[in-house]
Amino acid sequence: MKKPESKADVRAQLQEETERFLRRGGEVENIPRGVSGKNPGDPPVFLNRRLFIDPPVPRTPIPEVVAAIEARRRLKPRRGAVRKRSRLPQPRRKIIYDDFGEPLRKVWVEDD
Repeated sequence: MKKPESKADVRAQLQEETERFLRRGGEVENIPRGVSGKNPGDPPVFLNRRLFIDPPVPRTPIPEVVAAIEARRRLKPRRGAVRKRSRLPQPRRKIIYDDFGEPLRKVWVEDD
């Protein structure tokens, strides 16, 4: 089983990639806080995405596969209705409290 990468490994890998980028002449641009990467005049992203623009793709009929699945299903024995067993009343432990809510003792009680 492959050992999952720890956060420290991911950080070290990211740091090394950043240093390699800078050594090759890359430059990091500092962006001030509060500046968005989205232009204020652009429409919302969800309005730019167009769904269902492709024509529907015809489906390939596979009757032999469906027939095999149906045949396997018919061979399976059906389960009958499982009767629910009635539960016999079992004694249960009840705690007796005093007037101030403090437990006094435990007694066994049979419910009807």
